[in-house]
Amino acid sequence: MRILHVISSLSPAGGGPPEAVRQLARAYAQIGVEVEVATLDRPGAAFLSALSFPVHALGPGRLRSYGLSTRLPAWLRLNASRFDGIVLNGIWSYPNLAVRSAARRAGIPYAVFPHGALDPWFNRRYPFKHLKKILYWPLQFPVLRDARAVLFTTPTERDLALTSFHPSHWNSLPVPYGISEPEGAPAVQVDAFYARFPHLRHRHFFLFLSRIHEKKGCDLLLNAFAQIASEAPSHDLVIAGPDQVGLEAKLRQRAADLGFAPRIHWPGMLQGDLKWGALRACDAFVLPSHQENFGIVVVEALAAGRPVLISNQVNIWRDIAADSVGLVDDDTLEGTHQLLRRWLSLPPPERGAMAARAHDAFAHRYSMRGAAEAIRQLFLEAA
Repeated sequence: MRILHVISSLSPAGGGPPEAVRQLARAYAQIGVEVEVATLDRPGAAFLSALSFPVHALGPGRLRSYGLSTRLPAWLRLNASRFDGIVLNGIWSYPNLAVRSAARRAGIPYAVFPHGALDPWFNRRYPFKHLKKILYWPLQFPVLRDARAVLFTTPTERDLALTSFHPSHWNSLPVPYGISEPEGAPAVQVDAFYARFPHLRHRHFFLFLSRIHEKKGCDLLLNAFAQIASEAPSHDLVIAGPDQVGLEAKLRQRAADLGFAPRIHWPGMLQGDLKWGALRACDAFVLPSHQENFGIVVVEALAAGRPVLISNQVNIWRDIAADSVGLVDDDTLEGTHQLLRRWLSLPPPERGAMAARAHDAFAHRYSMRGAAEAIRQLFLEAA
């Protein structure tokens, strides 16, 4: 079987969706499915060079945020019939329209991963963008309605999606989701991290590793850390990730104003051994996000054997609580403060037991192979 994934970009700076495609490609290989990816990335982009699957980088089009490209529909007209199915990653952009048109013309099924973009949180937080989406819905809705399935990472994401826009009738399919087992030697990865950031070698630290964006609750974490910093003099905070909206400078200034700037570290986006080394070296991973349809980096932390401190807006929070591999609270300053305070108040043996359970919870719940098999079965049934 051959499956085509279409996504605006595979840049690691894009967070969860590009990582999901990379993880799915590994899982497809395990079950004998051939995968190719079409993107609007620039040909020759450095982050494409290390990928093990064919990527057709068609270059950015006009209205870059909308992905208006003449090359994508032309490429799809020539190539869509080579595939047994197409998976569209993301919505609210022109590739949606191009994939629907090409799939219907070629007579092949397609599926859509919204990757959280139908969560009603965005409507409340960005009312002007919500108005634009309402105007766009007559174009977006048919893409979802005519899909073989709209794929969701959790039942919670599925249920929330139905409340955002109307009409909202489509074939919803929650699929297993996660990552593959991390590669590399843990000790080597930790050493690589400390070699790059030696000032953290003898410090305990909380780790935030995601896009530096208001949706992720970075400001809540920084302010909450300031509230407990004097009580935990041996602990630092590492805020790692790409800054796509210029928020880091404001947070740095806030840290300076609070008087804790030397204990807050900004290593930028971490990849490869540096990322896994940071995850393995931290005391706990923290994500007080306002909205996460899944939270793939939370699963990465579990795979690295680390407990997670997350908000109840990360849609896998019930799993975390049930498996006792982390703490959960509200996506507010008080809730984030309580996450850090509760963690620090745990006796060391309890923290250790939580860490010891983390990898087993990952292995039991979060394998991307299940998603690959579900997508293959979806297209087999369509055939």
